[in-house]
Amino acid sequence: MIERLFERFPLAMLARRNLSRAKTRSALAMLGVVIGVVAIASLGVFGVAFQSSFLQGATFGNTVIVVPGADADGALSQSQVSAVKSYVDGDKDVYGMKQRQGQLTHLRQSGGVSVYGIEGARNRISTERGSIPATWRKQVLVGSETADTYEVGPGDSVRLDGKSYRVAAVLEAQPRGGAFQNLDDGVLVPMATFTGDSYTQVQIRADSPAEAGQTAEMLRNRLGFGREDRYRIIDFEDSIERFNEQMSTINLFLLGVGGISLLVAGISILNVQLMSVIERREEIGVLRAVGYSRYDILRLMLGESALLGLVGALVGAALSVALGLLINMQLLGDPFAFTAEGFQYIGLGFAFGVGAAVLSGIYPAWKAANERPVEALRD
Repeated sequence: MIERLFERFPLAMLARRNLSRAKTRSALAMLGVVIGVVAIASLGVFGVAFQSSFLQGATFGNTVIVVPGADADGALSQSQVSAVKSYVDGDKDVYGMKQRQGQLTHLRQSGGVSVYGIEGARNRISTERGSIPATWRKQVLVGSETADTYEVGPGDSVRLDGKSYRVAAVLEAQPRGGAFQNLDDGVLVPMATFTGDSYTQVQIRADSPAEAGQTAEMLRNRLGFGREDRYRIIDFEDSIERFNEQMSTINLFLLGVGGISLLVAGISILNVQLMSVIERREEIGVLRAVGYSRYDILRLMLGESALLGLVGALVGAALSVALGLLINMQLLGDPFAFTAEGFQYIGLGFAFGVGAAVLSGIYPAWKAANERPVEALRD
């Protein structure tokens, strides 16, 4: 099929034969294009996969937190928590949290820890070891860091603020940026162990950062009217936007690094083609003598440059896809988790590879096309 294609385009077939006469030199020129394309495409795919990996692991983007404002005496009352819950759609997860400081003791080790209470903890918390009892009063759940620090596990006895408890479970380590991240170095206790009905905060889980932003804006409008200092609404939409902007800057930098590789490849092709023009001066004179026009010589030389770039870019794109599979597997756990943006970087690398090769071939082609046939044959 490729042979038939070349037969339909005689100049392309001639360009291929010319390149095959200097296989090593042509292969080195194509290798430069391959490296440049792989650098641009794989770095771009890496940046996209890293960004997706971070946002995938971070649950903070879907979370809205309501904490006491300046006039709320440092805590949210039961009526304030009820007011927040009444404004939030039923399909969103809403729960109150309580927090205080406590003294944890196990064997001879003792120290301060954060003590948490979470409404409906059994349905919202995952354990690494042990399980959360259906009804628990004299048991506690310890965060992963607390378990390591105090060397405790399910079944061990600890003393919290002078009272004895049994460890029911060790909590799973919380994801980076997760809403429960503070539990890693804390202790979770039943809500009934807290005195008073005040809450530290209310958390709302939405399905996406966009929904979280809409919920936060709605709460600001409804809860902030006339009593701005009683609530403070925190969402992370701005943080995500800043992160995306920073990732775009990093991606541009990585593309610049890949572009330098492609520039070096372009200079290599320029050098190869210039050497080819000098060595084939007599051959070019013969072609002109038998009727080839300057335009034909120009097309022939540019065809050789384009063929170098095309083959190099195809190989580079294929290698970039293979590297993308490995990157996606490592960062996202799914080798085929390519996004449209990732494929755009591969296409961009391919286009830059072919474009750089063609641009590098313009001057050698112009020089060859302007050779005088008589002088070329005489030399």
